[in-house]
Amino acid sequence: MLTTGNQLRAARALAGMDQASLAAAANVSPNTISAMEKRGAETLTSGLDTIRAIMTALEGAGVEFLNHGQPGVRLTAK
Repeated sequence: MLTTGNQLRAARALAGMDQASLAAAANVSPNTISAMEKRGAETLTSGLDTIRAIMTALEGAGVEFLNHGQPGVRLTAK
């Protein structure tokens, strides 16, 4: 599950996406992505639908979300 701004930033970097392309893929505003990333290590406060849309876009780009004691991301094995 996507839980922090830092996790979002790392996932986006692994996917090779800029904020605008992720926003387009998730059908949200680029300002939404920026605001979420600015939360850093804090828990995201965006709505579940927004978080799910962003996660789905990133998972489609090959990112897997990890939460084994703390938030993490990795590229999926292909």
